[in-house]
Amino acid sequence: MDQSRRKLIRTLLGSAPAAFLLRGSQANAAEKMTLQQAAYQDSPNGIYSCGMCTFFEAPKSCKVVAGDISRDGWCKVFAAVD
Repeated sequence: MDQSRRKLIRTLLGSAPAAFLLRGSQANAAEKMTLQQAAYQDSPNGIYSCGMCTFFEAPKSCKVVAGDISRDGWCKVFAAVD
């Protein structure tokens, strides 16, 4: 239980600065991060996935990361939907 709580806190704290910086403005294609810069992966990070992120745009794009994004993927810019 302690380890999963610590992992959740680390994930939330690690993504908070990026979320605050990016939440205020929508990025255009030239300003978007690459998949590598965002450390994107095609699989979720525990219970967190792109489909639950503020920046995800169905069916397969992101407001801040360029390229095809899977609803089941995850990256370090993840910001949970409020």
